[in-house]
Amino acid sequence: MPSPAGPSAAPAPSQGLRQALRQRRYLRSAWPWRATLYLLTSVPLGLATLTALLLLAVAGSTLTVLLIGIPLLLTLVLAGIPLAALERRRLRLLDPRPLAPAHREPDGTGLSAWLRTRLQERSTWREFGYALLFALVLWPLEALAAGTALVVCCGLTAAPVMLAASGGEEARVLKIWLIHSYPPAFAALLAGLVLLPLFAYPLGVLAAGRAALTRQLLSAPEAGLDSRIRELGRSRMRLVDAFEAERRRIERDLHDGAQQRLVALSMTLGLARLENPAEPLAGLLAKAHEEAGIALVEIRELIQGIHPQVLTDRGLRAAVEDVADRSVVPVDTDFDLPDRLPRAVETAVYFAVCEALANVAKHSGAGRARVSGRTDGDRLTVEVRDDGTGGADTRGGTGLQGVADRISVLDGHLLVSSPPGGPTVFRLQVPLPPADTRT
Repeated sequence: MPSPAGPSAAPAPSQGLRQALRQRRYLRSAWPWRATLYLLTSVPLGLATLTALLLLAVAGSTLTVLLIGIPLLLTLVLAGIPLAALERRRLRLLDPRPLAPAHREPDGTGLSAWLRTRLQERSTWREFGYALLFALVLWPLEALAAGTALVVCCGLTAAPVMLAASGGEEARVLKIWLIHSYPPAFAALLAGLVLLPLFAYPLGVLAAGRAALTRQLLSAPEAGLDSRIRELGRSRMRLVDAFEAERRRIERDLHDGAQQRLVALSMTLGLARLENPAEPLAGLLAKAHEEAGIALVEIRELIQGIHPQVLTDRGLRAAVEDVADRSVVPVDTDFDLPDRLPRAVETAVYFAVCEALANVAKHSGAGRARVSGRTDGDRLTVEVRDDGTGGADTRGGTGLQGVADRISVLDGHLLVSSPPGGPTVFRLQVPLPPADTRT
């Protein structure tokens, strides 16, 4: 079989086995070895999958009467999920294009929410069907094809070694014919070396077809709409950026325009009162001064609600700590975040936390709350937990549905766990762009 060539002879890393098969240098590259490795690794994985499915099916069916078999049958249905995850990784041997998981985030926290979400997904049942197909059909065919090629080539090339091991008397090649001298043994060796590259193409075609079938069966059902979904995501982000820019413009105009005029008006009225005018003008000036002060407080609160300055200047952590200090319910904070996050993420998460703390103060009856935030690779997770009575519902008119909608614009998720009696856990998960693309 052709030995792998150096880097200059290998196909470009961005292409896969299907493109490599069309190139003249295919036999001098590493692709024949990768295709063979892909087919051979199917054998132990297929055996393990078949054994696991049979054990779960038999044990679950037998013990169903005792109710112990129900979890086993449930595990049988979900057995395709870990297999599909492993197959997506194994596919990278032949196809550098990543195959993203087809599952969505659960609607809540805990095992029951995870099971409910997974059993309702089409992808779970597609992966279970793939597991059955793999265990019963695919790996035996791959084992037969790859095993035949390897046995024939290795059996022929090993003829001189087997003859030498027998003391030069005789050797049985491929369990078919006997050879008694070295000339036929070296002829068998030559035939094995010739067959190695001849078998490389059929095995490559088989592996490429197998990889295409895996990609087709394990892709998300809506994969055909990828281009439209990507464009929709881009347009949605443009709308978010435009909305945030307009919000900041309004905040700036209020801060630099109307607020400054109210400050000047309040100072002018204060100076007029110092002139000790006669009644009733003094009373009117005092009342006007008081009304100007109230309007100034209200416009400051409005500016704070549109976009707090601390969020702009110091980021999410400082802004949440500021909200926690002003909360009616005592709030502990625990953040481990980078210095700054994308502006859209900071703004959406900030207002989501504000809504959550407002619900804690109004509806939960909690004595204490805690806000924590972490980044895990390319995802931000912020959690608001309280020790209240529970019972929060995104459909209950508490504003949580609006929070979920705001976070979904950023491809994020809102998870709420609030059993009767508490505690209530309000968890936000928002994907983050790569660090080198953040602004």
